[in-house]
Amino acid sequence: MVKRLKRIIAEYVDTSQFPINATVREDGVVILEGEAPDWKTADELAHRVAKSKKVRNVINHLSCDGKSLAYIPKKELIDQGRALGTLDEADVIIVGAGVIGSGIARELSKYNLDIVVLEKGDDISQGASKANNGMIHSGNAVVPGTLKAKLNVEGNAMYSDWAADLQFEFKRIGSFGLSYNKKDRHTLWLSWIAGRLNKVPGMRFISPDTFLEMEKDVEVRPRRVLYAPTTAYVDGFEVTIALAENAAMNGVRFHLSTEVVDVDVEDGVVRGVVTDRGLVKGRLVINAAGVFADEIAAMAGDQFYTLHPRKGVIAIFDKEKKGPDRSLNGRPYVHQKNTKGGGVQRTVSGNPLWGPNAVEILDKTDLSVQPEDLDYVMGSGSVVCPGTKRSEIIASFAGIRPADYKEDFIIERSRVVRGFIHVAGIQSPGLAAAPAIAKMVEELTADELGKLSRRGDWNPIREKPVVFSKLSPEEQERLISENPLYGHIVCRCETISEGEIVDAIRRPIPAVTFDAIKRRVRATAGRCQGGFCGPRILEIIMRETGLRPEEVRKQGKDSYIVAGTIRDRCDEADCCETRASAGVSEGIAQETGAHHESD
Repeated sequence: MVKRLKRIIAEYVDTSQFPINATVREDGVVILEGEAPDWKTADELAHRVAKSKKVRNVINHLSCDGKSLAYIPKKELIDQGRALGTLDEADVIIVGAGVIGSGIARELSKYNLDIVVLEKGDDISQGASKANNGMIHSGNAVVPGTLKAKLNVEGNAMYSDWAADLQFEFKRIGSFGLSYNKKDRHTLWLSWIAGRLNKVPGMRFISPDTFLEMEKDVEVRPRRVLYAPTTAYVDGFEVTIALAENAAMNGVRFHLSTEVVDVDVEDGVVRGVVTDRGLVKGRLVINAAGVFADEIAAMAGDQFYTLHPRKGVIAIFDKEKKGPDRSLNGRPYVHQKNTKGGGVQRTVSGNPLWGPNAVEILDKTDLSVQPEDLDYVMGSGSVVCPGTKRSEIIASFAGIRPADYKEDFIIERSRVVRGFIHVAGIQSPGLAAAPAIAKMVEELTADELGKLSRRGDWNPIREKPVVFSKLSPEEQERLISENPLYGHIVCRCETISEGEIVDAIRRPIPAVTFDAIKRRVRATAGRCQGGFCGPRILEIIMRETGLRPEEVRKQGKDSYIVAGTIRDRCDEADCCETRASAGVSEGIAQETGAHHESD
């Protein structure tokens, strides 16, 4: 195998200039080390190596300009965490509060287990779960025979029960694959073949006329249409919130703003984790850390894969814009590897959504939106919605897919340490597969801990929060009479009341940042993007939480909405005295109130 790997490396780089070493472990894992000319080459080489026979997976430690995806222990945080003592103790520790981690927590909460979820973000659904197109794929766009394909189809079928129990918006209205000429029809046939092999229910070809009757706002007539009726649509963050709230109602504890910095392993057995807030002791660690899952695996001494970040950008348009309701995946604007190509659809909230694209990057935290990203999104969308202008976009955002080099899900018990389960590489169709993934991890947990005893008081139902704009006038009047806060409309674009915002702050997983409130009730999600309602939301958060203005954040550690009050800023800088010393009379400054208002 070593000779074959050397030949593959030589195909990609000049080994005299870029000496790259490939080490093959006993378990079939290949470790790539050395300096590559650029990240594109490093990434493509790792993909090529992963396709070789008998290669279990690839750890890519190639560096570019001194940067790599190799895990570097955060020694200072590890020492600090150990010094802080015990933060919590549980039977099961789940790392990551995305749709996968929250889904697993909710599934395991039916048993007599003490469960904690650790999330380094300041809210749940901070990674790929909040930054995707919300499509519950049918299963005709995944490689047959993979774990992805199996769990995609199973998870899709399970979503109806999830939606009924958890009361999130759910529309099963199907999707279309389109062909416009002879050159692109092979892609459609490949989707059909994959769908047949994956046993996607109801998938069939329909006539262009039938398609145009179903999607009356589509202007361009296709030559062939593949219809997948089981495709459904959700908001990924709403599903995650519903799962987490139901898990919390059933006793699961969530520790937000809590980063795992090490995994405690003694004599080959996991004893817990170290966080930047202290130790969390436990019998089982479930690694659902998204794009950082390979780093958690390295902390446990069982890394056999690298998760390379693949960024995707999505554009959102105003609800009034015409466009299709179902996903249309047609002729690609520019071919991009390892992606379904993006498409055009409408969110369950009613906004047209275009994208995503797929770009391999080196920085796992790079959520920037570049002009070329929007070029791709606009180009692919204009195939079916010609004449759309970039100026019509009201919001754009990026998400990171956590892909491994085998391009499949990694869901298994550790072969190296006891008490550790990998749930990694969960990229698209991870959202669709989430219910099936949770069931699979439930079985692995029983294998790891022994037979699980079921609770008699487990409640699978999560009551849907009030959505004031969707109530009848009579229901609105009744609600306002019970609580006048529902009569105060804060967000005009989305018709969101003060009562709904207060509810979000008081729910089982409290929303105390701007973006957390946006994900729960859609305030600031409309055309003005918070320009009108932002100040009022700030006041409500302060009133309900006791936070000062400069303590309220948008999302993330340092994303403060305001820098402080003008008076405090002046006092800190001795503003008036400074101005006086510069020739401005202190008396005049006091009389006119000449502080920083004019700066």
